[in-house]
Amino acid sequence: MNKILIIARREFLTRVQKKTFLLTTILLPVIIFGLYGLIIYFSIKGKDDLHIAIAGGNNALTGKLENNKSLRFSYLNEKDPAALQQLLKDKQYNGFILLPDSFKADAHDSLELVTLSSVGLMAKENIERRLNAGIEKIRMQRLLAPGVTLEAMDSARTEIPLRVTKAGKSDSTGFAYGLGFFCGILIYMILFIYGAMVMRGVMEEKTSRIAEVIVSSVRPFQLMMGKIFGIGAVGLVQFLIWIALVIGLQLLLPLIFPGMGDQVAAQAPGVPGAMTGSSPMVNAMKQLSQYMGDANMPLILLCFILYFLGGYLIYSSLFAAVGSAVNEDPQDAQQLMLPITMPIIFSFVIMTQALNNPDGGLALFGSLFPLSSPIVMMARLPYGVPAWQLLLSLAFLVLGFLGTTWLAGRIYRTAILMYGKKPTWKEMLRWAFRKG
Repeated sequence: MNKILIIARREFLTRVQKKTFLLTTILLPVIIFGLYGLIIYFSIKGKDDLHIAIAGGNNALTGKLENNKSLRFSYLNEKDPAALQQLLKDKQYNGFILLPDSFKADAHDSLELVTLSSVGLMAKENIERRLNAGIEKIRMQRLLAPGVTLEAMDSARTEIPLRVTKAGKSDSTGFAYGLGFFCGILIYMILFIYGAMVMRGVMEEKTSRIAEVIVSSVRPFQLMMGKIFGIGAVGLVQFLIWIALVIGLQLLLPLIFPGMGDQVAAQAPGVPGAMTGSSPMVNAMKQLSQYMGDANMPLILLCFILYFLGGYLIYSSLFAAVGSAVNEDPQDAQQLMLPITMPIIFSFVIMTQALNNPDGGLALFGSLFPLSSPIVMMARLPYGVPAWQLLLSLAFLVLGFLGTTWLAGRIYRTAILMYGKKPTWKEMLRWAFRKG
């Protein structure tokens, strides 16, 4: 065990002390945050408020169009297009819509927005939506019986939001879906990235003949486990740093962009914060805190670490076995990796089904089977998983790690010192089950 720790320490320090590790670990979240901040900045600061003039039409739309901070309508009696064009040149308005004198809300004539500058697709759809809503009000008013107001009609067709409760706790399906997908895809990436890192490390030592010197002092199994533990520790430290940096940088967003909440309220009139007068950013943070409390984030974080370690140990041992069997030709590694990568890909497919039906039979199988449980179970956890399923899944994960480690160790001890022969999985399995 002491020799395994020595090898693990050497693998850990070799990679952590490289400049590339520091750059990817610290600069990557900062770069992502910077890009994210630029997107928010340009979405807030780079968007001009639109002021549209509605002219003509015998004032049929006066007072019928909804205004907010990003889009305002004014109603003019002017009907001369040249005079309206001059108003645009004087920058009093961003555009105008000249309604014909025969304008009727019942007709299906198209309207024309005249501007001096380009209008984006989202802005066009926003103006079009407000116009259609105003025209709908006029049509509905004509159809109402005497004594029935338009406000009463609107209240009669108000949509009632559906809230889901599970075991007496409020639950957000959208939040659970997003969190489950994020955790599952993160494990999916970990298995590929760090598994391939183990394989390349083993291949480098074999092709450079360093392994011949090392195995004279340690057993091949100790060498394999040392490399797995060392690289796994690098991955765990790297992701913990990423999580801390991402959380810390996210908390800085409201301080850097204090007007972000007001901008959200202006673009979404139905946001509760906009109606109650409280800050929508505060409401969103409160709602997010409630969702995170209901989702039991400490348990999810603990399980993420456990499934990260379990999934990594299972697949890294198999990747190490492949790396020990490969010689100088990288194409051999690509061919031997297929039986290892296919379960990871199938796990991702099962995860997409589990997100839509977290209590289904396929989701249960995927969260218990050791080769797919790291991805599928992490996708199911935000929805809530019975304790017996979680414990059984972890038990199978440990058994899966012991089984794959035994199999990979048997292959590794023979393949690491074999050169000049193109291996196959059939031959590698014969090495694994050979006596002696």
